[in-house]
Amino acid sequence: MSIQKDKLVIFDTTLRDGEQSPGASMSKEEKVRIARLLERMRVDVIEAGFAIASPGDFEAVKAVAETVRESRVCSLARAINADILRAGEALKKANASRIHTFIATSPIHMQYKLQMAPEDVLQQAVQAVKTARQFTDDVEFSLEDGSRSEPDFMYRIIEAVIAAGAGTINIPDTVGYGEPGEYGALFRRVIEHVPNSDRAIFSTHCHNDLGLAVANSLSAVMNGVRQVECTINGLGERAGNASLEEIVMAVQTRQDLYSVETSIDTRHIVPTSRLVSSVTGFPVQPNKAIVGANAFAHESGIHQDGVLKHRETYEIMRAEDVGWGQNRLVLGKHSGRAAVRARYGELGVAFSDSETFQQVFQRFKILADKKHEIFDEDLHSLITGSETPVERFHLQDLDVRSKIGSAPQAFISLLVEGESHQTEACGSGPVDAIFKAIERIVGSGADLKLYSVNAVTQGTDSQGSVTVRLEKDGHLVNGVGADTDILVASAQAYMDALNLLAMGESKKQGV
Repeated sequence: MSIQKDKLVIFDTTLRDGEQSPGASMSKEEKVRIARLLERMRVDVIEAGFAIASPGDFEAVKAVAETVRESRVCSLARAINADILRAGEALKKANASRIHTFIATSPIHMQYKLQMAPEDVLQQAVQAVKTARQFTDDVEFSLEDGSRSEPDFMYRIIEAVIAAGAGTINIPDTVGYGEPGEYGALFRRVIEHVPNSDRAIFSTHCHNDLGLAVANSLSAVMNGVRQVECTINGLGERAGNASLEEIVMAVQTRQDLYSVETSIDTRHIVPTSRLVSSVTGFPVQPNKAIVGANAFAHESGIHQDGVLKHRETYEIMRAEDVGWGQNRLVLGKHSGRAAVRARYGELGVAFSDSETFQQVFQRFKILADKKHEIFDEDLHSLITGSETPVERFHLQDLDVRSKIGSAPQAFISLLVEGESHQTEACGSGPVDAIFKAIERIVGSGADLKLYSVNAVTQGTDSQGSVTVRLEKDGHLVNGVGADTDILVASAQAYMDALNLLAMGESKKQGV
């Protein structure tokens, strides 16, 4: 007789906590694209952002709330009335909404950050939950720095917010300090000591500072937690968050161990991972579990022989179950607009206007002339940067000369606000020469913080995806470019970053 298993709620915070990773900011349109794939994956809760953080974050939460119909859409809010009101406004048109409110409860945070007495913190938490309930019947409360909070105070505040209407209680390992044994035991004690704990779902939110985020989360599940907060590719500030794909596949693969099951359609894991990587410019390391390029690769002769004879000898999961091998050739140079638009629709991409689609389609035709095979990753790369509203800087022409024994030279032509400029520069390498030539014209004063190259697909005709991270006056942006010529892709990525910086400066000036 089969045993009924508890539902493990998967709460994805890629669009909120994941975006807090330096340089990983996403536009409203990019958040909607990712949210569509998360919905298709059947993620239970999508935390779309922090509505009060900025006008852009508010609009992004609002757009996701208006787009997603199957998953619950959530906004973060401090335990402050203004935050909660803003979150409620952003979520007004959601089919199913949640407000996630929080306040710090550890002695060090209450004393030095909040400068509040514990009783005042408790009262503010209760009031925040009551206010949030005016906008939604689904309220989550988080004890920031919960893993370093005093047990007795933790029990009191949890009991109080549950009584006030919080249906989910999150005790995060905010600084990644937890250890699986002690973190799991923390939840067991809380559930046992809080009188009304049976009226709430307990949640975990782990950071990966010591590389233990997934282990801590799974330990919590073993001790009564029924919601895990996680991100695609483990994206997040500092060392990142618990990885959604690792949590989900651990639970699914070890059903003999875990008394829970998820609703996730795992076939969408790899496509979603690739989209997040493309949007943020953060490549996935080849040996990353589940979604890394080598995750199901076998080079050892002994391993290869074993897999050929019986897959389970060295593979505990099927690659196709998480989305590997599902990317098929569907388009080529003879494909028309309708076919291209339809495929983008299947990938969760909708174009807001015909002009944007026409730009992407033109890029598709240019690429199709260079490549025999067009893959989904190629399609994602074609729309990266296409939503930038104002293109202040545009690459017109590029000529790079590199010869052994002499310094590489780059000859470049740019349009700067419609006016053509040409120059040349030498560098220690061809990419260095390109960037120096661009700066000779633009003079942005930005610092180059990252230059990363990643192959979009396999083969010598693969597009190269280049990420350039620039910083100016504390503002970090990621520029992305893609082309079968890696030098062209590098120039495009630098220009994309410059346009993002210029857009940010225009917003600051109220332009």
